[in-house]
Amino acid sequence: MSIPYLEGMRKNKVDIVTLGCSKNLVDSELLMRQFAANGYSVAHDPESPRGDIVVINTCGFIESAKEESIRMILEFGEAKKNKQIRKLFVMGCLSERYQKDLQKLIPEVDKFYGKFNWKELLSDLGKTYRRELASERLLTTPAHYAYLKIAEGCNRTCSFCSIPLITGKYQSKPPDEIVAEVRSLVKQGVKEFQLIAQDLTYYGKDIYKKFGLSELLERISDVEGVEWIRLHYAYPALFPTDVLAVMRERDNICKYLDIALQHSSDAMLKRMRRNISQKETRELLQTIRREVPGIYLRTTMMVGHPGETETDFTDLLDFVKEMRFERLGAFIYSAEEGTYSCKHYKDDVKPEIKNQRMDRLMTVQEQIAQEIGESKIGQTLKVIIDREEPDFYIGRTEYDSPEVDPEVLIEKKQPLTPGRFYRVKIIGTQLLDWFGSIEYN
Repeated sequence: MSIPYLEGMRKNKVDIVTLGCSKNLVDSELLMRQFAANGYSVAHDPESPRGDIVVINTCGFIESAKEESIRMILEFGEAKKNKQIRKLFVMGCLSERYQKDLQKLIPEVDKFYGKFNWKELLSDLGKTYRRELASERLLTTPAHYAYLKIAEGCNRTCSFCSIPLITGKYQSKPPDEIVAEVRSLVKQGVKEFQLIAQDLTYYGKDIYKKFGLSELLERISDVEGVEWIRLHYAYPALFPTDVLAVMRERDNICKYLDIALQHSSDAMLKRMRRNISQKETRELLQTIRREVPGIYLRTTMMVGHPGETETDFTDLLDFVKEMRFERLGAFIYSAEEGTYSCKHYKDDVKPEIKNQRMDRLMTVQEQIAQEIGESKIGQTLKVIIDREEPDFYIGRTEYDSPEVDPEVLIEKKQPLTPGRFYRVKIIGTQLLDWFGSIEYN
């Protein structure tokens, strides 16, 4: 990212830089709406920032994310010293957790905000936080889809995870507010909603003392204009199986579930404090596939957690080969300050072993994903067009979430409209992406 000199910049222009997950992105979009309501011109992740004010929304989940956030803050801190920008603010997870340390480390930052008090930024600039616009956002995504955050925080106690230390206890967003937000976004042209939370499946337990995701899904599904709903970040232990009937029966709920499993070995699941066994995990996956025929499952696995032996890792490989997840990501364990594993376990898996295991796991998964993709050749699927590129239109099926999953490449033989749905016949694959051709009735 190149940073220009301040001379010639327009005042009252703000650049928002978002790092980390889609939950952070929603916070940035909310802040952008507030800036716009106060007369600012706002840009998100511009290739070459030209605002006199920069706000960095940081991630603090794992070591690599923290390092990226710090590098970005230092880069803009140097720009401020060189009078390339006038004001620099930092918010988000990293700032929530390490605010005092960061203030000492990077004094060029005008002020650090946490995960939840970023609203103060407006008043610190002498502007007004508009409460009547609290649920409105300036979307950074293409106009036809949006992320929909239904909760904050997490009540789980996984050994490796620092999120509860940053965000605190689980807080469900009231369903009426969520439905109102959906209606507002539909009026703006949004057709596809990615439901997100640190743990979707816990939704409602803090409000109603029972899981409420199925009822919320029904209400969102009933909103006219909602074409696709996709579920992200389910937790396997105490999974609310009543959700499955809603997924099966509602045509606008995608046959897609992102459920992070982390491991399969009973020894590792216990050390990770996942509160589920391999047998229970296997039974849950079988139930999901039986109750929602044709569902695509995305999961996340971890390698190199303290105590992971070669036997544990082989168990994980065998489990992945058997379960044949349609989508799978993985990350390497890093010791996060304050977590249970950092306090109680020695980080005893060598870095080179962690990297080797990561490579072996993803090699297995790539082969599975390739075979699943090839099985779709000849089928006609509903595809939404995300964008136009020089040689292809780029779209996705209901089995594919933006940014993380494969795409459908459609040769430009006729004009297509981003944001519209088309019937597309899958005619080939390349690596993990699919090729398609438009079918007309």
